[in-house]
Amino acid sequence: MTAPLRFGVFITPFHPVGQSPTVALEYDLDRVVALDRLGFDEAWFGEHHSGGYELIACPEVFIAAAAERTKHIRLGTGVVSLPYHHPLMVADRWVLLDHLTRGRVMFGTGPGALPSDAYMMGIDPVDQRRMMQESLEAILALFRAAPDERITRQSDWFTLRDAALHIRPYTWPYPEISCAAMISPSGPRLAGALGTSLLSLSMSIPGGFAALENTWGVVTEQARHAGREDPDRANWRVLGIVHLADTREQAIDDCTYGLQDFANYFGAAGFVPLSNSVDGGDGTPSAREFVAEYAAKGNCCIGTPDDAIAYISGLLEQSGGFGTLLLLGHDWADPAATYHSYDLFARKVIPHFKGQLAAPHASHEWAKGKRDQLLGRAGEALVNAINEHTGDSGERT
Repeated sequence: MTAPLRFGVFITPFHPVGQSPTVALEYDLDRVVALDRLGFDEAWFGEHHSGGYELIACPEVFIAAAAERTKHIRLGTGVVSLPYHHPLMVADRWVLLDHLTRGRVMFGTGPGALPSDAYMMGIDPVDQRRMMQESLEAILALFRAAPDERITRQSDWFTLRDAALHIRPYTWPYPEISCAAMISPSGPRLAGALGTSLLSLSMSIPGGFAALENTWGVVTEQARHAGREDPDRANWRVLGIVHLADTREQAIDDCTYGLQDFANYFGAAGFVPLSNSVDGGDGTPSAREFVAEYAAKGNCCIGTPDDAIAYISGLLEQSGGFGTLLLLGHDWADPAATYHSYDLFARKVIPHFKGQLAAPHASHEWAKGKRDQLLGRAGEALVNAINEHTGDSGERT
């Protein structure tokens, strides 16, 4: 029997410019509290330093705040951009966070997605994937070191000299580490070679869906080359884009709030531009026309819970299976509609994939089938109780 699918939300976050960043970040924290209450398994947070749209600069700090407000949900970085940090500092922060959260954290890593972030730090984007690998290898060496082992490494951008973690993580042997993948094969290659889990974050990018069927093959191939056992698909997380309402028409109306602005952001500052034009006849489509055509392209689900079940089933079939679906945390709809979408998803979609609906349904059908047989006996018991009470009252009078 395979483990049931897990569900989370990937909160980059995306907040259009022109609103209070304080209020926007508080909204993100409130979302995590709601997701925890609704039974979502995970929430992930990004690291960005430019663009004015993705507002979390230090996901570890955000996780510390979110952990104090939640009880059960696991919290991850999507991602720590390793070329921006010294690997010893990253590892030490994660040991601290692992203790503070009692092991509720997941360490997502990546090279950094926004070219403008790297530019401000004088980092050549061509070097970022190489730098990420060097850093991740050093961090894993620190986590995997024997108690008396010291790590020494030298690169053109960091030095480790007799380095060691001065306290061990709360989680044994260390917190889950995951490599992010968007378009290039570098993420799956690293995950397979280094023995980490995988975050596939390309669902909103043209070509990402088409590559889904090949991704796990890269992980497996690299694991074998490194002499590792075949990795478990349960350790693969896949990003999807979903907004739900009670009807498809309402879901489309909801997304007129922010989908077009989201597409404009990716066209201006995002890692990979998204198309922000549709054929509306006169070249200037309405917001609703834009949303409807975007939804029709099939790389997202804007609809009902039944539509979401079909969408996720398609992802599972095309990929060959994965362990966790992460919903992109977008601002396509206003907060009230977004919360309603999460609520619908938790009530009607998650139970479908976790196998939580079959037992109550079977119990209901069984009780219904026994109704005539049991109701007669229950009625007889009721009559007997009434007669007994009546008889006792008559004797006393």
